[in-house]
Amino acid sequence: MKQIALYGKGGIGKSTTSANLSAALSDCGLDVMQIGCDPKHDSTRMLMQGEWIPTVLDLVREHGDANVGVPDAVFTGYGGIRCVEAGGPEPGIGCAGRGIIATFQLLQRLEALYGDVIVYDVLGDVVCGGFAMPMRDGYAQEIYLVTSGEFMSLYAANNICKAIARLSRRTRSVCSLAGVICNAKNIPGEEALVREFAERVNSRLVAYIPRANIVQVAEVNQRTVIEYAPESEQAEVYRNLARTIMENTNLTIPTPLEMHELEELARSYITL
Repeated sequence: MKQIALYGKGGIGKSTTSANLSAALSDCGLDVMQIGCDPKHDSTRMLMQGEWIPTVLDLVREHGDANVGVPDAVFTGYGGIRCVEAGGPEPGIGCAGRGIIATFQLLQRLEALYGDVIVYDVLGDVVCGGFAMPMRDGYAQEIYLVTSGEFMSLYAANNICKAIARLSRRTRSVCSLAGVICNAKNIPGEEALVREFAERVNSRLVAYIPRANIVQVAEVNQRTVIEYAPESEQAEVYRNLARTIMENTNLTIPTPLEMHELEELARSYITL
């Protein structure tokens, strides 16, 4: 079983990328599970044709851990993909990582973590203990960074590199950096910037996803691009990403940049 996690700054497009990736993997005949690890709990919505599924944390709060079963927490979406949302606390109360911890404990108890591929879609602005759990406790073995050429996106990606490098020194953790995905914002020189960032942190750019209007059109129609526009060029981009990930054996321990190095790199590409 291949377990991968997509980490990146909030709003960078992790959920869109994850859902389209899962759909493309499913179209290859693979048994896929996607777990959304973000309090926004919108990771799997396009796979569920717009349906907001209950979060594990809400189910545990309402019914108690012992009373939640697989049919309550795991929902079947496009292509038979099993969808789970971890959820999060009420605003201003509790720890944002608690939903992830509760989800993993529940899914393990229910023996629901199986299949050919599990895709973890994880918020990466703050890699606290809860958000780091998929890689810290050996669930996600291959980490992909989703970023654009925007400085704060690169800053978040670099922070995640620090977490991977730190966790890789622990015997319990088996996570490695598997690559960088550029989800483009149409910034001049963006692909070259993200490619150099990937190389500087001892990895490589595995996909450049161009900004395309079809992504928005598919989302307002509550579908992934793979489902809504399977013949589009953008759908082929996601299929290429799926093939690359399934064939990828290039796993590394990242070498995160110091802040001044990251700033100098960004300044060398982002100019007037």
